[in-house]
Amino acid sequence: MTKYSGLQDAPIFLPAVGNFAQGMVVSVPIHYDRDLEEVAGGDVGATIHAALAAHYADCQFVTVMPLGEASWKEEGLLERDAFLRADALNDTNHLQVFVYCNEERRTCVVAARLDNLGKGASGAAVQNLNIAMGVDEATGL
Repeated sequence: MTKYSGLQDAPIFLPAVGNFAQGMVVSVPIHYDRDLEEVAGGDVGATIHAALAAHYADCQFVTVMPLGEASWKEEGLLERDAFLRADALNDTNHLQVFVYCNEERRTCVVAARLDNLGKGASGAAVQNLNIAMGVDEATGL
């Protein structure tokens, strides 16, 4: 793909196909360079994962999942040990964050799995209204 696209770095190929009435996986591909490796102390994936885990540590509805594909398989988070199902959180207000890095290729994918109808705009509006009013953020969700 790099040869024919003229890109300097190989694109991160993220096919997303599924027959889901609701639920989605949003992916953010990241290419990083040696500068980021130096800032991270060499392990960019662990650094990104740790930063996200620290940021969301006290969140009621956001969970940063274990780092890497091997951990996901071990915990049974993948369909047929290969696929991150978009509809696994249907009818919830929860969001799961996954971090997968390929240090050899200097790429990382941060993915969020959510029910786009539950955690979507309407759920976020109710949650934000609860926070603004000083009541439990889960009220009415």
